[in-house]
Amino acid sequence: MKQLSRERFADAERYLVRNARLIERRRFEHAFRGGDPEPVRSALHGYRNRDGAFALALEPDLRGATGQPQQIEIAFWILDEIGGFDDPAVRAACDWLEKHSTDEGGVPWVLPNVVDAERAPWWQPQGGPDGPAPASINPTAPLAGLLHAHDVDHPWLEAATAFCWDRIAGLSEVGAYDALCVLAFLERVGDRDRAEAEFDRLRDSLRGAAALDPDAPGHVHSPLDLAPSPDATARRLFTEEEIDRHLDALIDAQSDDGGWGPNFPMWTPVVTHEWGGFLTLARLRTLDAYGRLA
Repeated sequence: MKQLSRERFADAERYLVRNARLIERRRFEHAFRGGDPEPVRSALHGYRNRDGAFALALEPDLRGATGQPQQIEIAFWILDEIGGFDDPAVRAACDWLEKHSTDEGGVPWVLPNVVDAERAPWWQPQGGPDGPAPASINPTAPLAGLLHAHDVDHPWLEAATAFCWDRIAGLSEVGAYDALCVLAFLERVGDRDRAEAEFDRLRDSLRGAAALDPDAPGHVHSPLDLAPSPDATARRLFTEEEIDRHLDALIDAQSDDGGWGPNFPMWTPVVTHEWGGFLTLARLRTLDAYGRLA
């Protein structure tokens, strides 16, 4: 069983210091150096708009100044990471989500106004640039799941939860991105019997959303993307041998410069290291969760 050596861990830290955004450097300090969560929170607030949304490339491929639901999802994951769901920004973001929800109860994966912003070419609104954009389980499900995990009481959550249950019940085949969203919801929602029943029903499709070959080319998701820690619900989808093989491959995939890079296109130079820092931190957290740091 391979482990990331102290020297290679130091290389990863050096990569972050040299290349990563401030927020990833602060997150690294909190995760691995005993850093206070407040600098993470302060860095995160730099991406926050007055209307309660988050913007300005918190999701590196969405570079516009107008808020998008996906940016709020990333903000919520970071607050989850530092135990920061007491932040008033959470309720303000929920107000924004409620304002931008459809009649179905969920939010679109991206609002039509994204066409006026600098962004990666794949960020195209569903339903066309003139809308209305339909609600999507991506990112409604992880947003709702994280709010449930932290017992947030907000009117938006009831309608969003009903939307997620309805949309999940209609699924039979689940793509990789939707699988991540479904799992984020089912792992955290309060109705555990219903969540387990849906997990069992979709088990084969959820497993099929991951590339079991560590050397699979292209923009694929590995079992570790679905199960970034041993206590993740998705860990039950994969054998111990499969997880160990992907952990070994993850260690081997570290670049000479110490970082881990994306397996999807880089459409403008700056995002290469913005994503590199984001993913390097994520890889270190996964290796740590599975006890693979020397």
